[in-house]
Amino acid sequence: SGLSREPRSRAVEQVHLRCTEGSLEWMYPARALRVLLEPNLASAQHTAVCIKPASDFQGASIYVERAGQLHLVVSEAEGARPRHVSCFGARGPQGVALFLQASPQRDISRRTASFQYELLSNQSAAGPDFKKMALAEAMCRPCDNMELLMAICSSDFVVKGSIRNVSHDSENHLSQVDVSVQKVYRQKNRIFQQEEGSGEWRGPIQTLLQCKVKKGGGDFLFTGNEHFGEAWLGCAPRFKDFMLVYQAARERGANPCEF
Repeated sequence: SGLSREPRSRAVEQVHLRCTEGSLEWMYPARALRVLLEPNLASAQHTAVCIKPASDFQGASIYVERAGQLHLVVSEAEGARPRHVSCFGARGPQGVALFLQASPQRDISRRTASFQYELLSNQSAAGPDFKKMALAEAMCRPCDNMELLMAICSSDFVVKGSIRNVSHDSENHLSQVDVSVQKVYRQKNRIFQQEEGSGEWRGPIQTLLQCKVKKGGGDFLFTGNEHFGEAWLGCAPRFKDFMLVYQAARERGANPCEF
């Protein structure tokens, strides 16, 4: 909180974040904050950092430090844009430095500058661009057998279900698949939840508009990864087709993990 600072202090407070993903909330922003993203991973090869301001982001602007220069990433006016994600390259092993500059204000009303962040490795990013990152994972094509088998081992979520509805957001070039879930095998966060009234398990999965996802009948195995609290579609074979692939691999001892 900016209220915890000495009123006459001119020092820039530094915060060290050691996780590859997380969030920061700065209440009553005052003066400036320097945020160092330094994950505790000796072998970390992070190629990009993405940040997503909260919908009620207020009171500050975010800059990224590069070679001693500050480059604007999120202005206070942009903070309220829904689904707005900014990505930039993470150069060098020393981590990434963000600089939060508080906006001048005349009153003491509560403002909160908060954002989520993710450091992306070269396995999950096709360059410092959120849409490219999603495209690299969605692929917009059927996965081959090895990709299917690996998807159940390494995905953030694995669920069996059917497609209730597909909605398209042409402005943001996104599609959302509303899934009726029969079984949750794994999920990182609680994206797929049980509805109180009906008792039915449901959840939304995002993908790119260019993947041209359509509503289809039958059961699917949905897999993918989570970014900023949203599920992004990876491999999604028909469940019966996946089981044939998995049983054949298991008989050969070629399944990379148990399902």
